[in-house]
Amino acid sequence: MSIKANLASLIQQIIAAEQRFARKPGQVRLMVVSKNQPISKLQEAIAAGQAVFGENYVQEALPKMAALAGQPLEWHFIGAIQSNKTRQIAENFQWVHSVENLRIAERLSAQRPANLADLNICIQVNIDEEDTKAGVALPQLFELAQAIVKLPRLKLRGLMAIPIAKIDFNAQRETFRKLRFALENLQQQGLAVDALSMGMSDDFPAAIAEGATIIRVGTAIFGKRG
Repeated sequence: MSIKANLASLIQQIIAAEQRFARKPGQVRLMVVSKNQPISKLQEAIAAGQAVFGENYVQEALPKMAALAGQPLEWHFIGAIQSNKTRQIAENFQWVHSVENLRIAERLSAQRPANLADLNICIQVNIDEEDTKAGVALPQLFELAQAIVKLPRLKLRGLMAIPIAKIDFNAQRETFRKLRFALENLQQQGLAVDALSMGMSDDFPAAIAEGATIIRVGTAIFGKRG
């Protein structure tokens, strides 16, 4: 199938999940994960109406941004953040989903150009407490969130997680529910957060069931890379 057909199919699946789980229409945004994809494939997705893209690597993202300059696109950084890349991230992206500590947040704040809108931030949570995975632990989440909301030129929007892959739908929901509860706890503590970045090609319906506002999908659009 073509990228256009894959996008159309995915959008219909999102709409169906919103209806099935009593979500408001249009409440879930699709971010197309475009890492390792050539510009030609992004252009196909753009021609089909997609405007929100997620990139994992700064050095790969910047040439794409330059080639597609002038298009009304929204760029999200979703990869591991190296200290020597924060300036380029702060200067070129609209969203960052992978902030896991205050030091990185402070660098993004200091390096965000004053003429740009505040940089939208999601805190990455290590929701399954994996030793090998990035993200703040749940007990430290509120302290980090409190510190980030005080930083200029940043807007804390919500939380992101990459759970352990599970096949069972209810098991997927159980993990995503933990992230939703964490967001609700921040809201109850008075923080104006509204974004849940969770769900990928193999588990996004479960994420939508548990309140995802942004799903991150690449394989279902571009296919598996050989």
